[in-house]
Amino acid sequence: MTEPAGRQLLLLGATGLVGAQVLSRLLADPRVARITAPTRRPLGVADPRLHNPRIDYAALPAAAPWWQADALICCLGTTRKQAGSLEAFVQVDRDYVLAAAALARAAGTACCVFNSATGADARSPLAYNRTKGQAEAGLRAQGWPSLVLVRPGLIGGQRAQRRPAEHAAGVLLRALGPLLPRAWRINPAGNIAAAMVAAALAAPAGESVIGAAALA
Repeated sequence: MTEPAGRQLLLLGATGLVGAQVLSRLLADPRVARITAPTRRPLGVADPRLHNPRIDYAALPAAAPWWQADALICCLGTTRKQAGSLEAFVQVDRDYVLAAAALARAAGTACCVFNSATGADARSPLAYNRTKGQAEAGLRAQGWPSLVLVRPGLIGGQRAQRRPAEHAAGVLLRALGPLLPRAWRINPAGNIAAAMVAAALAAPAGESVIGAAALA
C-alpha cells in the first residue's frame, strides 16, 4: 500500500543535527507537498515547498495557520551546557516542546514524532532522562491519535558545536561497535532522521516506540 501524495509536515528543530537530516529527507521525498520549519534564524534553504517562519519559542504565534499539518516531527533540543543552566535546558527540551506540540494538536495535527532518548523516564534521578521522560508524558496527555517516540542512544554525526564528552564516548563506541549489542551502538543521525520521516508519513495509530537497536 502506497502513502497518499501531498503530505504537509511541520518540523521543529530543523537547525540541529537530526533536524537538518530530517529536513533534507523531506525535501527529497516526492510524497511531501509542504514543509513548515519554524526557526529562530533563517535556514538558508531555497525550495518552493519549504516555509521557514522566524519564531521565538518563548512567544509562539498561536494563531499561525501552519500549526495544522498531517504530522509534527519534533527534533527540538539542547544541552545543559549550551542552554546555560538546568532550568534553561528543561525549558527547551520539555516546556518548548510541549507548548509547540499543544498548538499543533489543537490545530488538528494528528501525528507527533518526537526525538526523545534512551532511558527517558519522568522519575529518573538523571536530569536529562527525567526531562525527556516528562516531555513524553506531556505528549501522551495531549491525546495524539498517533504518537511515535524515537529513543536513540549516542547520536553519531558532525555537530556545529563540539561536545567533548559526547565525542569521547563516540570514539570508544566506534572502536567497540562490532562487539556491542545493537542497542549500545552509535545511532547515526541519518538513521534517526530516516526513522522519523518514515513514522511521520505512516502515522501509525496509538503510541509506538523506536528504540536505539533499530537505529544502529
